[in-house]
Amino acid sequence: MREPPAERGLTYPPSWMEDTGVGKSSIVWRFVEDSFDPNINPTIGASFMTKTVQYQSELHKFLIWDTAGQERETLQTLKNWVKELRQHGPPNIVVAIAGNKCDLTDAREVLEKDAKDYADSIHAVFVETSAKNAININELFAEISRRIPSVATNPGANSKGFKLRRPPTDTKRNCC
Repeated sequence: MREPPAERGLTYPPSWMEDTGVGKSSIVWRFVEDSFDPNINPTIGASFMTKTVQYQSELHKFLIWDTAGQERETLQTLKNWVKELRQHGPPNIVVAIAGNKCDLTDAREVLEKDAKDYADSIHAVFVETSAKNAININELFAEISRRIPSVATNPGANSKGFKLRRPPTDTKRNCC
């Protein structure tokens, strides 16, 4: 499958890893559509969604690949994914780890401290989220935007990226 051309922002996965049933689709859906479907179907293969957000004077377009869960995720599996990202991704890649379903405190599989300590050790974004209750979803993506190198301070740093601009408005209308 060919990926779309990279624009100013990030293409996923990286941070959506490959675990099944953790809420990757729900996080993406909450971010892009600001809604939650408790009966969402499991992703087969991958789906693709986009959302453009303004951060300071720039527009960041998120190109999000929502992948199907393939295996049971563990903290060690996450560490393997991050190692691969660091080896094969761009040098300024932004890694984000979302601890989803923070509303289900009794069903926690990874201690918040362990996940945060790991995220800090690799300089990654770490946010506990709940797609169901809309907790920290926008904050997660805002923090990713904050960490994307600015075009103004890093011109040419990402030759595939470009600054999105709004076209000038045409005040003259010929019809309707």
